[in-house]
Amino acid sequence: MSTFNHTGVSHTVFRLLGIPGLEDQHMCISIPFLISYIIALLGNSLLIFVILTKQSLHGPMYLFLCMLAGADIVLSTSTIPQMLAIFWFNAGEISLDRCITQLFFIYSTFFSESGILLIMAFDRYIAICYPLRYTMILTHCLIGKIGMAVFLRAHCTIFPMIFLLKRLTFCNNNILPHTFCEHIGLAKYACDDIRVNIWYGFFVLMSTVILDIVLIFISYVLILCAVFHMPSQDARHKSLNTCGSHVCVIILFYGPGIFSVLTQRFGHHIPLHIHILLANVSMLAPPMLNPIIYGVKTKQIRDQVIFVLFPKRK
Repeated sequence: MSTFNHTGVSHTVFRLLGIPGLEDQHMCISIPFLISYIIALLGNSLLIFVILTKQSLHGPMYLFLCMLAGADIVLSTSTIPQMLAIFWFNAGEISLDRCITQLFFIYSTFFSESGILLIMAFDRYIAICYPLRYTMILTHCLIGKIGMAVFLRAHCTIFPMIFLLKRLTFCNNNILPHTFCEHIGLAKYACDDIRVNIWYGFFVLMSTVILDIVLIFISYVLILCAVFHMPSQDARHKSLNTCGSHVCVIILFYGPGIFSVLTQRFGHHIPLHIHILLANVSMLAPPMLNPIIYGVKTKQIRDQVIFVLFPKRK
């Protein structure tokens, strides 16, 4: 379909450009992303397999980690294969329906991960503040209900975006300077008023990610208060050490995303390709590094992974 402006014409096919300005380096850029994607798939799949097959890892913390690993696989798979297709085969053409489907999975999975990190903070709070009642409070039934609530919240908040985008007429342009579809990145090419899209996007952000960050912060304030009231230094060290992996994952998940948003808002002098690279890194870095962080810092997982990979070793 033509990329020129036509009154009454609504584009139904769009073209993702990849990383504008770096087209001649797409093949080189694809190599680290491919390696990272393979690591993310293998690492998270191994983590899920180990947790589900080892009875000793059926505790609340590990089940929440299993949910996080599953979300990591979906998040990276929603973006990276499309990016590699653009880099390798210049296959940037994407229909409107497929574009909306992609952004639905990206956002719903991202917000699901945010919710999982919140319930993992709640898990650490219960484990440290109420250790004797930990397994009685966080039963498998309650864990299942919490997990379902997190995924329903993410999908229900994103679902209206489908209709907010489908109502628009895209007559301005059908060239998207990105590797994947975004809500406002797509809506801004519409000829219609998109204030509803902007305000709803703001509402979704505040009611999911921002709310989760505030509640995670409150959880860790309560955790620190409880830890510093412990009489034993060894107990304080052990309690803080159990939170180390979760804190690293929180920083890794929210850090790149916040930095990417700040550069888009205030870094007007920063080239477009830097913004796009940051957006892709923020999507891929957590899925790749999360299983490594938990594998290195959590002895129970590390021992079971070694046993699975090297069964002859004790």
